[in-house]
Amino acid sequence: MIRVVVADDQALVRGGFRLILEAQPDIEVVGEAVDGIEALERARALRPDVVLMDIRMPAMDGLEAARRLLADADPPRVLILTTFDLDEYVYDALRAGASGFLLKDVRPEQLADAVRVVATGDTRLAPAITRRLVEQYLRRPRPGTQKPAALDTLTDRELDVLRLVARGRSNQQIADTLFLGESTVKTHLTHLFANSASATGPKPSSSPTKPDSSNPGTTDHPARVQPT
Repeated sequence: MIRVVVADDQALVRGGFRLILEAQPDIEVVGEAVDGIEALERARALRPDVVLMDIRMPAMDGLEAARRLLADADPPRVLILTTFDLDEYVYDALRAGASGFLLKDVRPEQLADAVRVVATGDTRLAPAITRRLVEQYLRRPRPGTQKPAALDTLTDRELDVLRLVARGRSNQQIADTLFLGESTVKTHLTHLFANSASATGPKPSSSPTKPDSSNPGTTDHPARVQPT
């Protein structure tokens, strides 16, 4: 049984996620939190396998809560769910150690599947984010032309990882193909998003404070990072 804590400042969103997850035979919601501080307290006390973490919450935002939680010994997996599809948030979340990043319009069955994926140690990203990553770095030049400038900042190994991301490989499959550890693969993915974020411009100067508001809806099938 996969044990989950849901952290979101909106009761309606927490309740919706609880209903979706508890309808699954292999998932149990063991606690809820209304802000980042309470998310830390619940996660440390209840020891869940996965924490669903909103970004924009009062008292402490989800990114800071994820950083602190994932700095603990033997932390749970963190799956970020937010309304805001910003590259800066994706980068900050993955750099903090989060195992996934989804938008709140994810379909119910995709949410449950994402929880299972991150619980096993793999990574799950929203499809739009994966598409942007691939589009930015896999615009291959015509034969005889130079490699795009954006690719010059990547190491040969990072290019290898990126090509496998584009082919839909999982973290484990990438690790097996390249004879790497899964933690090394995740480090390469973080570097890729770091380059992606710097290429899209400076980060916003303000910290995330506005509450999310969204109901689970419809989106493309998320890409397992498999990649990522």
